[in-house]
Amino acid sequence: MKAEKKEPSSDNTLTLEQFQETVLQEQLTPLWMGAVGQLREPHTHIEPYLWRWKELRQRVTQSLKLIPLGDQGAERRVLTLRNPGIPVPRMGTTHTLIAAIQVIAGTEVAPSHRHTMAALRFIIEGEGACTVVNGEPESMQPRDLLLTPNWYWHGHFSEHPDPMIWLDGLDVPLVQGLGATFQENYPSPDRRQPITAPRDESIRRYSAGGLLPVGDRTADKNSPLLNFRWAQTEDRLTQMAERDGSPYDGVALQYTNPFTGGPVMPTIDCWIQMLRPGDQTKTHRHTGSVIYHVVEGSGWTVINGKRFDWATGDIFCLPPWVWHDHANASSGQRAILFSFADTPVLKAFDLYREEAYAENQGRQPVEATF
Repeated sequence: MKAEKKEPSSDNTLTLEQFQETVLQEQLTPLWMGAVGQLREPHTHIEPYLWRWKELRQRVTQSLKLIPLGDQGAERRVLTLRNPGIPVPRMGTTHTLIAAIQVIAGTEVAPSHRHTMAALRFIIEGEGACTVVNGEPESMQPRDLLLTPNWYWHGHFSEHPDPMIWLDGLDVPLVQGLGATFQENYPSPDRRQPITAPRDESIRRYSAGGLLPVGDRTADKNSPLLNFRWAQTEDRLTQMAERDGSPYDGVALQYTNPFTGGPVMPTIDCWIQMLRPGDQTKTHRHTGSVIYHVVEGSGWTVINGKRFDWATGDIFCLPPWVWHDHANASSGQRAILFSFADTPVLKAFDLYREEAYAENQGRQPVEATF
C-alpha cells in the first residue's frame, strides 16, 4: 500500500525533522543526512573471495550429465562465480565483471549468438574444441587466451570425445549498469554460423608482435588477434624471468591489441604474471576490480589483512581499493596468475589511481587466514 503523503507544516512552524520527512516522501534526499565522508574514498559491497578448483571442477563435471546442450537443454553449460556480497539472483563476481566455468563435451555444439558484453576465455583443460568468432574457428588449447569482443558472433564446437573446460570472463555487470545489454541469436535454423575464414587466421596475421600486415588496419578498439597462444606467452615470461619485475605484481605482462598497444578490449584488461620462487610482493591498492585464475603453482594473496591461500586452478576476486599483495609459497617452483580487470574503463574516464602501502616496509600485516 502506498504511504499517505503528509502535508508539510507552514514555514513558520516547520521543524527540521518534518522537513526531512517531507522531502524524503517526494524522492528527494538531503545530502547532509548521509554518512560523513562517504565520498572521500571508494566503498564497496564486493567481498574478496576464493573458489577452489577441486570443487569447481567437480560441479562443472557433474553438470555434463545433468544439463544437455541445444534444443532440449541449455544455451551454454556454465557455472557463474557469484560474489557473496551480491544478492541472488543478480550475477557478478565483482561489481563490473563476472567469471564463470564452462564445459563442452565431445562432439557437442553450443549455438552461436552475439551480445554487447565483451568476453574472454582462458582454457583450463581438454583438447579438440573450437570457438567460432565472426566466422573464424579459433582452436582452443590449455592456457590459451581467446577473445570474443562486443557484438561478435560466437559459438563453440568440439571434435574430441573428452570434455574441454575453460574460464569465461565478461563485463556483464558493467554493461547492465549502463543499461546497454543486447543479445541476438544467429539467424539460421540450427544457429550455427558459417565458416568464412581459415582456422586460426588471426594468429597467422597478427601474432608476430611488431610485424603486422601492411595496410591492414581498422578503427576497431578490439584486438584483431583473437587467440593468444600459451607457448608464445610462456616464452615471453621466461625471457623476463631474470629481469626486475614490478614490486607489486612480480614479472607481469599485459596482453595487448597489436594495433594500439593498449588493452585487448575497451572494457577488459588481461594480464599474465609470474611470481618467481620465494617472491613476495609489496602491498598496494588501486581503483578497479580484478579476477585472478591460478595457472600454475601455489601461494597466497593478502587482501585487507586476510590471507587467501591458493593453488593451481583456484579463482579469486579482488574488490576495488583494497590493500593486497601476493606471495609464492614455493622456494623452488614458479607461480603463474592470469587476471582480467575493468581498468580500461576507469582509465578512459581518468578515474584510475594506485597507492602504495607505506607502513611495515611496504607490506601489510596479516590478520586472518582463509
